[in-house]
Amino acid sequence: MKNIRNFCIIAHIDHGKSTLADRLIQKTLNVPDREFRNQMLDTMDLERERGITIKSQTVCLPYKTASGEEMIFNLIDTPGHVDFSYEVSRSLASCEGALLLVDASQGVEAQTVANLYMAMEHDLTIIPVINKIDLPAADIDMCNEQIESELGLDPLDALHTSAKTGVGIEEALAAIAERIPAPTGDPNAPLQALIFDSLYDSYRGVIVYVRVFNGKLKVGDRIRLMSTDACYKIEELGVMQLKQVPRQELSAGEVGYIITGMKTISEARVGDTVTLETGGCSEMLAGFKEVKPVVFSSIYPLSTDDFPELADSMERLKLNDASLVYTRDSSSVLGQGFRCGFLGLLHLEITEERLEREYDQSIILTAPSVEYKVYLRSGECVEVDNPIKYPDPSNIDYAEEPYIRASFMLPKEFVGAVINLCISRRGTQAGMNFIDSRRVELVFELPLSEILFDFYDRLKTVSKGYASFDYDFLEYRRTKLVKLSILVNHEQVDALSVLVHEDRAVERARIICKRLSETIARHQFKIPIQGAIGGNIIARETVNPVRKDVLAKCYGGDITRKRKLLEKQKAGKKRMMQIGEVEIPQKAFLAVLKNDEDED
Repeated sequence: MKNIRNFCIIAHIDHGKSTLADRLIQKTLNVPDREFRNQMLDTMDLERERGITIKSQTVCLPYKTASGEEMIFNLIDTPGHVDFSYEVSRSLASCEGALLLVDASQGVEAQTVANLYMAMEHDLTIIPVINKIDLPAADIDMCNEQIESELGLDPLDALHTSAKTGVGIEEALAAIAERIPAPTGDPNAPLQALIFDSLYDSYRGVIVYVRVFNGKLKVGDRIRLMSTDACYKIEELGVMQLKQVPRQELSAGEVGYIITGMKTISEARVGDTVTLETGGCSEMLAGFKEVKPVVFSSIYPLSTDDFPELADSMERLKLNDASLVYTRDSSSVLGQGFRCGFLGLLHLEITEERLEREYDQSIILTAPSVEYKVYLRSGECVEVDNPIKYPDPSNIDYAEEPYIRASFMLPKEFVGAVINLCISRRGTQAGMNFIDSRRVELVFELPLSEILFDFYDRLKTVSKGYASFDYDFLEYRRTKLVKLSILVNHEQVDALSVLVHEDRAVERARIICKRLSETIARHQFKIPIQGAIGGNIIARETVNPVRKDVLAKCYGGDITRKRKLLEKQKAGKKRMMQIGEVEIPQKAFLAVLKNDEDED
């Protein structure tokens, strides 16, 4: 065990985490150039295109020190986005140390601080690394200053690397060997192993990644998952070195994979404890929790005939993504579909893209919403994530909505613009710290529903791309909630209904009605588009009809001839409107995703 080092790399988005992992892999595993590709641990096309890690990976790296001692480095990769922070926390719980990356040109960002605190909660040894020192805009003195003032770490301990060119990689490996402590644990104690990730293989079933804290795992052992009490027999275990390397056993302190023939990935819950069926441990490892979705949206097939294919695709996607939660849903306009729960907006985007690209599905997404707690006069509490389930307003006592604590890092010249943006989204300022002479940290408490639509895009616009943003769930707070219904040709369209704050309802209704009037094609009759709260119409737009010029043949004569033709046309339009159906195009459903700032 004294020659094992378990570590991870944590950083803000786009600070070079995957590139540094590539260099460490190249240096230790001697990967031939013809087999090497950038972002080796990112296996999905989406990860490569977006430059983010969605699914965490692990790799076992052999390393020989300057004195000739052979060591094993277990690099446990972590997702880089706030939506997957629970997975990050379980990966950190499997390590003894972390490389904390700071971009030499950008300095300390919001997620750098959030990840540092998370690593410190798990009592990890932190090695600060200033990356991208080869950039012309690199400012190492600024980074040293921020590492000391903002992170509270010693800048003299910081390593200077360029993951792109390979500078400082040898020093980083030596620092991992010297500074990160060896794992502790008792190989003879009852088995305790932490599941920090899992993936689905269509030939072998679920592959579970574990960190063994105490005891030993052997091929043929019968194991028990402590959160569900499910038991399985180990068919194969081993370590990952870009490909699976089977072994006969994994001992305390080691990181590896186990294959048991498990059929669904939701059985192998991240954070669960693995022990032996007989003679196992009595206590679970700390930190396990059920992952709860925070953003909800409905997915419908573009054509109602494609529902069976969508259902099959959702089942296969669920095999690969344990955090996706969905139930059957139906709409009078869009037909059969699914109501889905996501960890955040990025998770929603990734799911949508994977359905379209990997499973070739054409889908419509309804406006995302959060979960509100609605308290009825009877004392009952109803959790509402779908406008269709909103109770009768006469039975409601009050409602609560989720709030987040958002932390922003930005240059001081953009402070006013970001404060205005947060206040326009019903935010209240909770703190403001000057990191140095140029950068400021702003802390705001915001309703989660207000950042769902285009908040991140607006933040990047008002700060010219310089502001970074990280958030944590805070609590549920009392709010004035109303259901905004959209009526097209006097018929309510459930898929366009949204739950909004009372003060924003009129403004939001006007925007949605205007956008719908621009996207719905003109018909032979007049189409009213209305926004309503209960029986009160609060906004209206009209799509004018396509009209035939019935007066074209009247080139003279009495006015009564013209009036007679117009009255005849008017009566025909009225009759048509009573039986006419309005076609709502797909892009009309995206109109509710636009927010009011887009009108500026």
